[in-house]
Amino acid sequence: MKTKIAITSLSSISPLGNNADAIWQNYLSGESLISKKNYNGQLHYVATIPAEVRIEIEELRKSEVKYKSLDETVLMALLVSRKAIQNAGWNKGDSFGINIGSSRGATQLFEKYHQEFLETNRTATLASPTTTLGNISSWVAHDLKNNGPEISHSITCSTALHAILNAVAWLQSGMATRFLVGGSEAPLTAFTLAQMQALKIYAKEDSEFPCRAFDLVKTKNSMVLGEGAAVACLELGERENALAYIEGIGYATDDLEHNISISEEATCFQKSMKMALQNTSLDEVDAIVMHAPGTIKGDTSEYKAIQKVFGNQLPMLTTNKWKTGHTFGASGMLSIELAILMMQHNQFVEVPFAEKQIIRKNINKVLINAVGFGGNAVSILLSK
Repeated sequence: MKTKIAITSLSSISPLGNNADAIWQNYLSGESLISKKNYNGQLHYVATIPAEVRIEIEELRKSEVKYKSLDETVLMALLVSRKAIQNAGWNKGDSFGINIGSSRGATQLFEKYHQEFLETNRTATLASPTTTLGNISSWVAHDLKNNGPEISHSITCSTALHAILNAVAWLQSGMATRFLVGGSEAPLTAFTLAQMQALKIYAKEDSEFPCRAFDLVKTKNSMVLGEGAAVACLELGERENALAYIEGIGYATDDLEHNISISEEATCFQKSMKMALQNTSLDEVDAIVMHAPGTIKGDTSEYKAIQKVFGNQLPMLTTNKWKTGHTFGASGMLSIELAILMMQHNQFVEVPFAEKQIIRKNINKVLINAVGFGGNAVSILLSK
């Protein structure tokens, strides 16, 4: 990195809650936040945001006539973005870029409008503008009145970390000095759940921990979907209010062997981790927040990649999907949040059913991994 990049604020909505204290306490509880919910008459394991946060979303929807027709992905992004810039000391109308993406975008609205079309052969006036891919960043820009670029993209489950890559490029080039980055996802619909079931990767067995992410001896896939949004404020250079610094970035894409899987030893992760760590001694990395989606191949291939890169001296390994479910495009930023919280509290959050590890006394540097369908891997190295 030519110049340090500081994370000066991070705000999120997830099954963990929407404020740092509650989120940290939920991490310390050791209990899953996954439960069964009814979708079109079928029970599915899901991780939902708390009821009190849902009320905030609905209040936002009613606060302005233009927001009445927006998808939950946009409304969640608006809430976390407002809070993030406030905590960073930014103001509406300031000069900063925005890059907030989503794996699936306006899932709920798109399915609603499509169903109406099938039933009536007509569609609502706002069906198109409220379901386009650029909908999230555009509405956040409208709400925050920023003077700067607004970017949207979908790179499946690595979307939020790709937003960081984009922002780093802008910041290092001198084309911007501040960027708001992240992801938002509201995928809990009957159709989306049916798609995951069709892939035969979804959790079915009743268990205290339905999603067995980072259980390397599991014999069945156990992915579970969650909903949430998370954004961070990035600023060029050292900052007194920095939560953490981005010290390295890496990215790579696997050669496709299958539409949904990565290679046996996650070559993409090996490349992305090595790139992120090219200026860092391996023994300096205290922990890795893994992508670990809860599938047999996804978990084991990432673990093999980590072994290939780090050898026998592995950092502490963890993931949050056993607790929050997989939030698709928002998941990478929620992993960034976990990394920052562990560094702030100097305390490692273990996966309760995973093999026990040697716990280090200090957590100064954490590597975060994310990958999506097609093997689009990103690794981000954070330091205090």
